[in-house]
Amino acid sequence: MKDVYNQLFRIQNAQTGNETNSFLDTIQQSLAIGSWEVDLKTMEITWSAMTRSIHEVEDDYSPNVEEAIHFYEEGKYRDLITVLFNNAVNNGEEFDAELLIRTAKNNLKWVRSIGFPILKNNKVVKILGVFQDITEKTNTFKELEYKEKLIRTTIENAPNGMALVGLEGQIIDLNKNFCSYLGYTKKELMHTYVNKLSHPQDINIIPIHIKEMINREKDSFECEKRYLKKDGSIIYCLLSVSIVRDDANKPLHFISTIIDITKSKAINKKIEYLLQTTKSQNTRLQNFAHIVSHNLRSHSGNLEMLLELMQEEIPESTKNEFFPLISEAVNKLSETIQNLNEVADINTKEKQELESNNLLDFTNNALGTFRAEILDTNAKINIDINNKIEVLAVPAYLDSILLNFLSNAIKYKKEDSIPVININAEKINNYVKINIEDNGLGINLDLHKDKIFGLYKTFHQHEDARGLGLYITKNQIDAMDGKVEVASKVNDGTTFSIYLRYEAN
Repeated sequence: MKDVYNQLFRIQNAQTGNETNSFLDTIQQSLAIGSWEVDLKTMEITWSAMTRSIHEVEDDYSPNVEEAIHFYEEGKYRDLITVLFNNAVNNGEEFDAELLIRTAKNNLKWVRSIGFPILKNNKVVKILGVFQDITEKTNTFKELEYKEKLIRTTIENAPNGMALVGLEGQIIDLNKNFCSYLGYTKKELMHTYVNKLSHPQDINIIPIHIKEMINREKDSFECEKRYLKKDGSIIYCLLSVSIVRDDANKPLHFISTIIDITKSKAINKKIEYLLQTTKSQNTRLQNFAHIVSHNLRSHSGNLEMLLELMQEEIPESTKNEFFPLISEAVNKLSETIQNLNEVADINTKEKQELESNNLLDFTNNALGTFRAEILDTNAKINIDINNKIEVLAVPAYLDSILLNFLSNAIKYKKEDSIPVININAEKINNYVKINIEDNGLGINLDLHKDKIFGLYKTFHQHEDARGLGLYITKNQIDAMDGKVEVASKVNDGTTFSIYLRYEAN
């Protein structure tokens, strides 16, 4: 570009007429370059049409030196052009500078101003110059510079390790966290081939992906990868690599990001160990449940059989105060074993497939079981269940749940009141909420809230209360990914809300 400027000066210095001036103006217009001249003898300034256009002044505007200098933005740029101009005048020094001016219309512009001293008898008599509006170019450059600075700042302060990697695999730049992860200084890692940092068994993970990105088959990839730290220890990382291309889609370099997952890997291994331990313990518990189910039931059955034989074969031996007590104890033992078998059966069975069941049909079937009790107590049953509502459940469990809650609603009625049982259902999110409400004795939740579904917990003096029904029911509901809630007040009744799924979650 400077050669172009020199040619302009030669033409301008040698101009002899209007034809040359016209040619010079044409060149200036096509290149968007203006010219200027200062005659140091008269201190007159001459601006070309393009120079006046850049300054946004009238066509006949002719400034003096002081006015011309005041177009430069006050401070740094005005001081600089003053020094450069004085050096050209006093010392014959050329200058070429990019400066900021404020035009006559108060617009800021970046310009390139070049000055050439003209000497005569070793004395500077003129300063010839060219003037170019470089605002667009400078703004673009500064924008790119800002973006580059922003990217560098982002990379440097990123919470994870980041590196710019060349197409051949050498590290071009990297941030402090990348260095910190691997235990090296930035100086030690610069220009290192990144694969040399890989764990020997993981070296072949990357090349195939790099080849695919260079061949434009993909723009990024992610994988788990091990690296060797400076001290020889292993660091587990989640590696993400993306390729950067130019406007012509030509690959330039890669951006690699590593996240240290060493701790999470260790935690996952611990979780796997605990899961294995839990699985082993569950297996032992299942075996124990089978022992309870089979062996103890066999022993209690033998005791019952022996007592029956005694009554049949040697009835005189049963005519004492101890035999009834022994018989009652054996019966209680058999009942306890049966209860425990029911609980074990729920907790040790493999997860069963849930089936779609019509809730209204199951409710009516359960109520049919208590037809005699309903007639005997004059109980009033109110059902509000849409006949299209289906619940996902194990049919045997659904039967058991409804029977238990309905049995309690009738069993624990107030002595002088007619039982009223309201049964309704509604869809809530992914569940069917079944409410079974009674007006019975109620439960003191302040005392028993945490014991409601406990094993062998009873809350009323009733001859049939075993404290097992609610425990079994809760286990059956849990086994079907459901839940149960209770609201109750003494002498006002109880409402159990059972949530069972109606669609696969």
